[in-house]
Amino acid sequence: MKTAAHKALNPKPEWRVEPTSAPYLETLKAMEDRVAAVEAGTAHELLWLLEHPPLYTAGTSASADELIDGSRFPVFETGRGGRYTYHGPGQRVIYVVSDLRQRDKDVRQHVWRLEEWVIRTLKEFDIAAGRREGRIGIWVDSNGKDEKIAAIGVRVRRWVAYHGLALNVNPDLTHFSGIVPCGLPEFGVTSLNQLGLKATMQDVDEAFRRTAPGLIF
Repeated sequence: MKTAAHKALNPKPEWRVEPTSAPYLETLKAMEDRVAAVEAGTAHELLWLLEHPPLYTAGTSASADELIDGSRFPVFETGRGGRYTYHGPGQRVIYVVSDLRQRDKDVRQHVWRLEEWVIRTLKEFDIAAGRREGRIGIWVDSNGKDEKIAAIGVRVRRWVAYHGLALNVNPDLTHFSGIVPCGLPEFGVTSLNQLGLKATMQDVDEAFRRTAPGLIF
């Protein structure tokens, strides 16, 4: 069985919350610079909470036929795992720069920790969310149907992991119609707001902070 146990880190990672929408390419460059600094031992790990303007990103497994409307929003290729996903206002993106050399050098365990972090955070709002066999991300039962509420995608360079997760708080869910989200056309996407929860982004951030100790650091 997977466990959350790992070597305690000191000092704790830096928490950074962006107050305004973060352009994708500049964010990616800053994250890659941080990865290099962590790998070199000149910077701490990072938990970076932000929102992007509306855009689509293609992971390393993305298929061209899963981009339904590439003219709707900018499309960026990225080195993370996974397929197409959407980022935009109302979605909490958390980029996690994590030094796996100080933990277990286990990419699957790192993904499990990110998944578990989302699950525990949603439990703070009395939302029962979980994994599904053969499907990446975090899912909820919405009126008897499985719908995706959070996406997970990571990349690892010299045992420093980056990229992370995206939780749908209150995005415009019609924006997902320009892609086949994560290559799963038979499943829909949902959000906290769609489930009837009127949580603010600050509420969500505070819940992520409460559930991180002992799991993410």
